[in-house]
Amino acid sequence: MIIGAAPLDGRKLFKEFDPRHYYVICADAGYETALDAGVQPDLVVGDFDSAKELPPKTVKYVSLPVDKDVTDTMFAVMKGFNLGFNSFLLLGCLGGKRFDHTLANLEVLQYIREHGGHGIMADEHTKIFLLHDEKLKMTSMVGAGVSVFPYNGSACLVSYLGLKYPLNHEQLSCGCLPMGVSNQIISDPAEVRVHNGSALVVVGQ
Repeated sequence: MIIGAAPLDGRKLFKEFDPRHYYVICADAGYETALDAGVQPDLVVGDFDSAKELPPKTVKYVSLPVDKDVTDTMFAVMKGFNLGFNSFLLLGCLGGKRFDHTLANLEVLQYIREHGGHGIMADEHTKIFLLHDEKLKMTSMVGAGVSVFPYNGSACLVSYLGLKYPLNHEQLSCGCLPMGVSNQIISDPAEVRVHNGSALVVVGQ
């Protein structure tokens, strides 16, 4: 579990994703988010430019320079890979004052995928998956919204099952029609399959 600095309702989100079942790495001010929710991280990393203060000496942390080639969240994921993990849940990585950091965190999802790992980005209302020539099966989610966008390329070939607006081997292209936004799950289970290319799948209540 990677906890970033973007605002989130930790007490609500951590009921769904219990930190006790994860190795928890906080990126910069994500440490404060964890503390507010009563979560004790296993590791804290960052340049602490967005944090109010450094973690106490009782907390294991890695201090990074402000001038560097990666974000604190990316470094946290790289550290997770070094520790032997290949499945990542990114919390506190959506929204906030820095829209560029949200975009950068989508790049973190791509990094995880390119290095053989699996990543999910989530907040209280939304889950984001990056699919590459694979499928996402969704159960017990009738009524949830689903949007699909080509990523890391100009187009992707997709099929939908169990969605209000089905597609069968249709191409989604950047800046073209049809757009993959604002679909809805109408049967259980539902499925988004990416036959060719990569796609961001955004699932929200």
